[in-house]
Amino acid sequence: MAAPRTRTPRSLPRADIEAIFSAFEAANPHPEGELDYVNLFTLLVAVVLSAQATDVGVNKATKGLFAIADTPDKMVALGLEAITDHIRTIGLYRNKARNVLALSEKLIAEHAGQVPDSREALEALPGVGRKTANVVLNIGFGQPAIAVDTHLFRVSNRTGLAPGTTPLAVEKGLEQKIPARYLLHAHHWLILHGRYVCKARKPDCPSCVIAQWCRYSAKTTAS
Repeated sequence: MAAPRTRTPRSLPRADIEAIFSAFEAANPHPEGELDYVNLFTLLVAVVLSAQATDVGVNKATKGLFAIADTPDKMVALGLEAITDHIRTIGLYRNKARNVLALSEKLIAEHAGQVPDSREALEALPGVGRKTANVVLNIGFGQPAIAVDTHLFRVSNRTGLAPGTTPLAVEKGLEQKIPARYLLHAHHWLILHGRYVCKARKPDCPSCVIAQWCRYSAKTTAS
């Protein structure tokens, strides 16, 4: 017999949301992403490569790549075959290599080799969707954008922070509900929480700093 499905909890009241992000801030005042990069261009490339791949795997692949190609011009000069060789350990590497080359060419042709600071311009680049654009805007330009990946989507629905059936619905819900003073770091707090504590198969509820406000009905207990 299949296990019963866990119902999506009701949205949390504002006082609880304030308390949650206050707890995140106290535990990790200056959260950071885990992708390695040396400038805005390599940040963009790393985020494009991270789709359906781990940050650890991307960092291993890009260490050598960024050492010789840290600008769009150098990446174009490197060429598709060499880019492909550097990232072949990453999932979907052939398509990603084509996107890296194409976005480098477009940055040169349309943005004087610079990474644009608008979501619209970023999403017009090959291989860049809303989530990737939001990561670059948040980390690279200090904008309070929220990139909803699988971890953040899970945490938002489990806890009741911003229940939603699509990443965009969750993103919009979080933007509306998170107090302004926490928005800049909210992206990282939620992703890191989902990656290391509120894990998909077995959340570590006994170690969770926001457990007292979380509405998840199937909380785990200390073994």
